[in-house]
Amino acid sequence: MRIVLWNLADSKTSIGELRRYLRDESVDAFSEVPGLRFKAWISDEPTERWGAVYVWESAEAARTELPSRARELIGKEPDIVEEFDVEATVEGLSEIEELARRGLAFDD
Repeated sequence: MRIVLWNLADSKTSIGELRRYLRDESVDAFSEVPGLRFKAWISDEPTERWGAVYVWESAEAARTELPSRARELIGKEPDIVEEFDVEATVEGLSEIEELARRGLAFDD
């Protein structure tokens, strides 16, 4: 699993602009990445933080080149990049049939 975080306070973009990027480009591009089991884009507007959580099917898959322009749009490398081993997973019961295309970027 990989966690990537940026502080946008001194960046070239905003959370609103990154949400448009998700809707228009990034979500579709990442749905085609081999070996990527789950990706969630995350934000905290009051602290101007943006990032993502990735879960890969293997360490080898995690080395796949990504179709992301986030570094270009933000204008710098992430402030935090951490990788972890996944010890266990669970998929909870939910009324939501599908997790794809959920979140603030699609609430407009």
